[in-house]
Amino acid sequence: MRGLLCHAPTIPDLAKAANVSISTVDRVLNGRDPVRPQTAERVLNAARQIGFHGVTAIARRLEHDKPVIKFGFLLKQSHRKLYQMWGDVLVAATEAFPDAHGRAIVRFMDDLAPDKAAEAIYALSREADVIGMITSDHPQVNHAVDGLAAENIPVVTMISDISTASRAAYVGNDCVKKGRTAAWFIAGLNGNGGKVSVFVGNHRYLAQELNEMGFRSYFRESAPGFQMLETVATLEEPEIAYEATRHLLQTEPNWVGLYVAGGGITGVMRALREDGGPAAKRLVVIAHELTNETKAGLAEGLIKVVLSHPAKQLGETLVRAMAQALDTDRSPTVSQHIVPFDFYTATNI
Repeated sequence: MRGLLCHAPTIPDLAKAANVSISTVDRVLNGRDPVRPQTAERVLNAARQIGFHGVTAIARRLEHDKPVIKFGFLLKQSHRKLYQMWGDVLVAATEAFPDAHGRAIVRFMDDLAPDKAAEAIYALSREADVIGMITSDHPQVNHAVDGLAAENIPVVTMISDISTASRAAYVGNDCVKKGRTAAWFIAGLNGNGGKVSVFVGNHRYLAQELNEMGFRSYFRESAPGFQMLETVATLEEPEIAYEATRHLLQTEPNWVGLYVAGGGITGVMRALREDGGPAAKRLVVIAHELTNETKAGLAEGLIKVVLSHPAKQLGETLVRAMAQALDTDRSPTVSQHIVPFDFYTATNI
């Protein structure tokens, strides 16, 4: 576009290139009145394209005018490496967010009881402008989110949603599809059928409930040669998952598939490693989230497939959704941001 201009680009040229009014360009240049960040960014891009002399001034003005946002993140147990990883991902996404000067405030809940979760939500609201969180779906949690919404502190759920209409948005996978995919892998790797089971961390996590729903529905509809065992709740504790795995190995000789939709995969791996028998080697285990532990499980053959959120994409999507939730002109409806899930096996880690 620069080559089409026979003179030094002017403000009218820039307005035309950016498809905005001259007064809008003037506001961007001089900062007299606020301009939507997307519009200002469009003016800056157009200025670069046509070689407008004030590019540096526009860029400096946009950087100066960015809002300061305190992004609060409420994650689960601090001792679990998975949530330490999510903390790092969210801090990086906040620092890289282009539309604001973001400050990440990461807090962990070691006690997952609903009343403690509600207390943690209230505590974080005293530090943050907007909250992104992973919690159970419980009346006490929902009541806390309702209270924050009344105070104009939006809450965005991450990975697992909650049921109150007061939440601003959800960012995560299509959980039913994820559960059906786990079932598809198990059915495909066990041509003769057999017994299959699912471990959830806690029935109060909607994501895990939906994972289980999709898992069961696939076998019911598409793989009738398999029999579902009773769901096990591990309470996110590896020791409970360990004992449950040992028990099933000893009592269910035709156990061929396990979907770990919640916490406890390290306990499952420990039980399989200790047993080492034909049943343990035959068992097809599908797990969630690619971590150092699940990578090791894939490499050893203890886990066959890991279904994982794309960490960087989820972090960036969450931070943007949180910033959008602060827009007072946004639609009051809950926005859904569905990110894909990745597949990992021993061959592509």
